[in-house]
Amino acid sequence: MGASGAGDAVMEPDHDVRRRLALVLDLDDLVAARRMAQTLRPWFGVAKVGLELYSAAGPDAIETMRELGYEVFVDLKLHDIPTTVGRASKVLGGLGASYITMHAFGGVDMLRAGVEGLSEGASEAGVEQPCALAVTVLTSDSGAPPHILPKRVSMAIEAGCGGIVCAVEDAHEAKLMGPRLKIVTPGIRPAGAPRHDQARAATPQEAFDAGADLLVIGRAVTHAADPVVAASELVESISL
Repeated sequence: MGASGAGDAVMEPDHDVRRRLALVLDLDDLVAARRMAQTLRPWFGVAKVGLELYSAAGPDAIETMRELGYEVFVDLKLHDIPTTVGRASKVLGGLGASYITMHAFGGVDMLRAGVEGLSEGASEAGVEQPCALAVTVLTSDSGAPPHILPKRVSMAIEAGCGGIVCAVEDAHEAKLMGPRLKIVTPGIRPAGAPRHDQARAATPQEAFDAGADLLVIGRAVTHAADPVVAASELVESISL
């Protein structure tokens, strides 16, 4: 990762902005992930541990990010029979994560089992209750029929999920359906940045304007020539 020069001016966000920015740590090495997270801590309040890092390091990845002062977003997109999801969620709930994802495609019973498992695990461990997030339509999927989003948002609400994951273009509709849901939007790219495999990308400002509560930001910063400068420029583009 590049390092900004001592004389370079970088902008750090205030607390209200930082707590709404999630840093994607798609790495297979916990040491490298910790280094990245520590370097970019001034700009991000949430660290996202996905399948790659969790497969490499397991619960240690969650503990490490918590030690750095992050809220932890465990993005495993659980999808299995309700009993299995409930049991796995109970384990995750006890690890101190703040957000955990499940595929809404799994249905109301599965989502509800996950919500209950998370709550039970957190209560037994004496940690803060996590927010269960139902993944509606992947941002790489540009061909989902229009009825899919409202159906999956409805399932998330019925199951008691605290929020959903959706593309920015779906955020406004989702917020109308569930005003109390926390809206998490991946596929965030600064204006002019490559979209990679995100078919439905958006800028940070577009996301906030659409009603997003938490922005998931990865390659636009982590793959930049200088991640510190990229993070600063991204924050500078935001007006809440």
